[in-house]
Amino acid sequence: MDNNDVQAYKDEIQSLEEEIKMLAEEYQCSQHALMAYSDGDIIKVMKSLKKTSQEELRQYQSCPDLKTQNELLEADLSFIMKLTGICFTHYTRKPVEKNEAKATHKYQLSGNCQSVPFQMEFQLLEENENKKNISATVTDLNIVIESEEYSDLSTFVTRIEESGNLMLFFKTLLSFSEWYEHRKCTFTHFKSKYPEVVLPEGSSGNYMLLRNKQLPGLELMIVWKIRVDEEGNVTPALDLLHKIPVSVEKVNRFALDAPSGFRSLLHVLGINDAIETLIMAFCNGK
Repeated sequence: MDNNDVQAYKDEIQSLEEEIKMLAEEYQCSQHALMAYSDGDIIKVMKSLKKTSQEELRQYQSCPDLKTQNELLEADLSFIMKLTGICFTHYTRKPVEKNEAKATHKYQLSGNCQSVPFQMEFQLLEENENKKNISATVTDLNIVIESEEYSDLSTFVTRIEESGNLMLFFKTLLSFSEWYEHRKCTFTHFKSKYPEVVLPEGSSGNYMLLRNKQLPGLELMIVWKIRVDEEGNVTPALDLLHKIPVSVEKVNRFALDAPSGFRSLLHVLGINDAIETLIMAFCNGK
């Protein structure tokens, strides 16, 4: 390698470092902009979405017409489902035990959160402690989420079944569903934009395969898992794997450096731009 080649590489590296620095600053500015929204701003948005006045609330409380009350309740339920993305498609409630001190009912629910279906059943024990305060305890909780695509949720679901924390379950399920939809839309977008590079079978699930006809035998796999920890925190975890035939390895250094480069791009550019940059570089073979 002569001095001209070395200098060219140095210039390119310097240019990339400057671009990375600029993008990092832009990202930092966007983060500060997001933090500028106060709780008051968020409440205002919620109120504008709700569009339910105090008069409507008083109308419900004072209205003797059960049909009107039912319509108002259905409107509230519809709003909550649109706001959270959680839609219940089946519900049953059966009494198990009831006396003056306590009441136990068995519930069966099914529905979906975004595109993630779920089923659950549990018993709810309500106890009158002093005829004013009522305590509620969830027992015998069983949650079913059928599909290998949601395997990242399995360990978390097991812990929720033990703790009976339904609030944490639905909060985490909503966050997981949003990331699941984002992953699905992202893979579909790149398959549509680069049909010659992104394989059809890579448009769903937790991975996406890339091939370049100019580099036969070489494959890159973008693996995108959605991690859920014990506390219900949901985070995306992306990595790049490669399959390199000997013939390609000898002539193409890009294939060897791609995984580490992709990880660096993720931290600087974010998920979509990092994938875009990777595919463009892969198409050019460098």
